[in-house]
Amino acid sequence: MSTAQHKIGSGFGATSTADDVLHGIDLGGKLALVTGGYSGLGLETTRALVKAGARVVVPARRVSVAREALAGLDGVEVDELDLGEQDSVRGFAERFLASGRPLDIVVDSAAIMACPETRVGPGWEAQFATNHLGHYALVNRLWPAIAPGGARVVSVSSAGHHYSGIRWDDVNWHDGYDKWEAYGQAKTANALFAVHLDRLGRDTGVRAFSLHPGGILTPLQRHLPKEEMVQRGWIDEDGTPLNPQGFKTPEQGAATQVWAATSPQLAGRGGVYLEDCDIAEPAPADGTRTGVCAHATDPEQAARLWRLSAELTGVDAFA
Repeated sequence: MSTAQHKIGSGFGATSTADDVLHGIDLGGKLALVTGGYSGLGLETTRALVKAGARVVVPARRVSVAREALAGLDGVEVDELDLGEQDSVRGFAERFLASGRPLDIVVDSAAIMACPETRVGPGWEAQFATNHLGHYALVNRLWPAIAPGGARVVSVSSAGHHYSGIRWDDVNWHDGYDKWEAYGQAKTANALFAVHLDRLGRDTGVRAFSLHPGGILTPLQRHLPKEEMVQRGWIDEDGTPLNPQGFKTPEQGAATQVWAATSPQLAGRGGVYLEDCDIAEPAPADGTRTGVCAHATDPEQAARLWRLSAELTGVDAFA
């Protein structure tokens, strides 16, 4: 079966920064929304977009922390949003739509990773609920602002999607919770979301992408014990970051999502998974966690996940 998952030779790579990929691109007059845009890769994404001339809306669970982190950045506004709570998603979307502004860029960057078993909403597993269902509902509720301008929607997945496909018989992990497999399922869901959103939105000019930003030490690791990060070779006993797995800087880590959101090289494309500022190749058969697994790009699974997400959240802009 043919696939669009092949490199296009963008000229950028693993060491490119968000500023590098935005060189020569003027985002004046553009409005972007970046979830998690006040911490880690989201913060670097916000900074880069503002530097290129965009205005950026940053929805935040911790509003005061966000405002402090973004102090001094012109053209940024903060509003309250907890992706793990569907009422909060609805409230934010209603407030934004009331402003009457169209969105040009949506970057779904906020995430939690490998947390202890946690339940939110009606008993949903927190990683699936926050990383996927929250963003699913947010984009669907904001669709009246996304569709008119032919926006780009960027769903930040991860190489973590290699850990697990969608557990169709138990997506909310009521049996045998494993924090890394649950993270993997959520990241697979992020990729499948982009596949189906692109299929639904392309006729209106909306294109969607998912991506692996690379390995970066950010607050995303806040749920991991120090001992586990030492064992994985991420830090030494003193907490100093190591680089045996090619960790990127935050500026490098934000590059692929910024490239996805703005690059003219992706014009006419969509529904693909990216890494290192290029379209990713299919994952190799040897199990190496590079490229994208078939379970994260399968259009039938993407459509099935969309139907399940609509059922769980009660939201579907395309129904």
